[in-house]
Amino acid sequence: MTQPKIHIDIVNATPNERLSRGLAQLVGADPVFVALKQKLPLVARHGAPVLLTGETGTGKELCARALHYLSARAARAFLPVNCGAIPFELFESELFGHQRGAFTGASATQTGLIEEAEGGTLFLDEIDSLSPAAQVKLLRFIENHTYHSLGSARERHADVWIIAATNRDLNEAIRVGSFREDLYYRLAVMNLSLPPLRDRRADVPLLVNHLWSRYAEQRNGDSRQFSRRALEALCQYSWPGNIRELENVIRQLLVLSDVEIIEPEDLPIPVPLPQKLLPTLSFNQARAQIIAQFEKAYVTDLLQSNGGNVSQSAKAAQKERRSFGRLIKKYQLEKR
Repeated sequence: MTQPKIHIDIVNATPNERLSRGLAQLVGADPVFVALKQKLPLVARHGAPVLLTGETGTGKELCARALHYLSARAARAFLPVNCGAIPFELFESELFGHQRGAFTGASATQTGLIEEAEGGTLFLDEIDSLSPAAQVKLLRFIENHTYHSLGSARERHADVWIIAATNRDLNEAIRVGSFREDLYYRLAVMNLSLPPLRDRRADVPLLVNHLWSRYAEQRNGDSRQFSRRALEALCQYSWPGNIRELENVIRQLLVLSDVEIIEPEDLPIPVPLPQKLLPTLSFNQARAQIIAQFEKAYVTDLLQSNGGNVSQSAKAAQKERRSFGRLIKKYQLEKR
């Protein structure tokens, strides 16, 4: 992910400017989210290790970036690392670096993430995916801020702020023995829990406007609007994928829909029939409307996941290509 523009001149910013810029990417006015944002400047000032918890898609990396830009380390590097993407046998080398000849294939000396983040922040996402051996090595560094590059006997010191994140219940992981309790307490000196989007539904319209403006700008502007019913449908949806899922919905609408006013039936999510409409519709009419909403969302998702390939989408739906094509035509969907 590209770092926000606020990194460019954060060094010369006043404390108030740094506060506003650091929180600029955290959109929301719901009380539960405002309470979280109010804690961030205090946590950033303290500088102790932080553990961010929350479901997938709740914005843990954005929160970590905000903490970094609110801290005295804002002018230095912010390095995000997905722990789940680093093979166990390479973790020590990736984190601490290695010397030439340290292992087979080490043809040159390589600096590690700790050295690259010197003076700055290292964000360790999916911390729960670390192997037991990797947890031990990370624990030792957090305890005394010293480490050895792989293949070197020289002890090095590093000033790096560790922010970790997980979408798992680490207490349960500790109970079953997959996560070290001592590492947990080293990481969770400051523990911040990010609320799921369903617990801050009042923020959905704000996020829709923010995301639409961001992605519409990349497409040279887009003046389309959401109807009141569409916004109500978005607010009522449970958002199992949280803000990341909402972001995907906005991008799908920009690409696959060309209507001027976006209505509930245009949304690529399951939209329940509004209760106030039920008395005015017959059973067959209500059923037809719900089926139409489902079909459009289902076909849209399949086309997107298969890169617009109709044959692959039809196969995934276990329908004949011609029949699937009729659904695309029926709902005027863009194959791309």
